[in-house]
Amino acid sequence: MTTEAKLPTKRYFEDVQVGDEIPRLVKSPITHLQLVRYAGASGDFNPLHTDPKIGEMLGIGGIIAHGMLIMGFLGQLLSDYVGPTALRKFGVRFKSMTRLDDVITCSGTVTEKYEADGEARIAGKIQAVDQNGDVKASGTFVAALPKRGSE
Repeated sequence: MTTEAKLPTKRYFEDVQVGDEIPRLVKSPITHLQLVRYAGASGDFNPLHTDPKIGEMLGIGGIIAHGMLIMGFLGQLLSDYVGPTALRKFGVRFKSMTRLDDVITCSGTVTEKYEADGEARIAGKIQAVDQNGDVKASGTFVAALPKRGSE
């Protein structure tokens, strides 16, 4: 049940306003298979992400998702919104552990519009939360958008 952000054909600087919300991205519940696949794709084979016995031994109640998987969800949110080549800065802070069956919702808000280095840029805040509203990661971004008639 992944709800993908809706893509416009092109997003222009003039069409974005401070305070605009980025269309939410809701991911399917986190599964064990997803974490095993992500471990293979990322090369992060820490058993904390794939072996439930390790999580129990460490006292955290089972396996947890890779933080970078959650950051990847936020990257997908931004790429869907501004396009795959527009990001200039993107950073997050991890806030809490993501567990199996958590449904992650990514959202963001445009906080600034400006010009720098010959580009029209937007900046904003992003976050990923679970079904209980617990913040898993939050961060900021900067993206360059084309101006109408500049292409």
